[in-house]
Amino acid sequence: MNHTVDAAAEAASQARQFLSFTLGAELFALDIRTVREIIQHGAMTPVPLMPEFVRGVINLRGAVVPVIDLQARFGRGAASVGKKTCIVIFDALRDGERVELGLMVDAVCEVISLEPAQIEPAPPFGGTTRRDFIAGMGKRGDRFIVLLDPDRALDIDEMAALCESGQLALAA
Repeated sequence: MNHTVDAAAEAASQARQFLSFTLGAELFALDIRTVREIIQHGAMTPVPLMPEFVRGVINLRGAVVPVIDLQARFGRGAASVGKKTCIVIFDALRDGERVELGLMVDAVCEVISLEPAQIEPAPPFGGTTRRDFIAGMGKRGDRFIVLLDPDRALDIDEMAALCESGQLALAA
């Protein structure tokens, strides 16, 4: 029996795949298992009294899907729409149920595979992204990729609370 082939097969089975995308000059990635599809940026219906990071909703085959501006969600102001701007449709969890959300990103890059040895824990200090939003840091060559934790960065309950507090402040 060839142990090298077994070791290579085992290492490949431990590799995780991520969809990489850019926000400004930074490279981010989401676990590919949560990504449903990627669509071109198009017509969006704005929703009144929503925080800046909720760009609006789209009609995706008859379903209303909220679109989150990831730049604004990270507190960096609203993103500008360019030629490569896309919406990544992914599955979020709320109360144990799958909910589709759209993420507005500057550009989708590629699907990448990372071995466990290529993934470092989130840095213990602040940066341009809230630390609890980061699942880890992927290493590819001399570049780092911020691996997002969608359950925290895009926590539907937290975002809903921000929407409600924004509406209450406007009503006061």
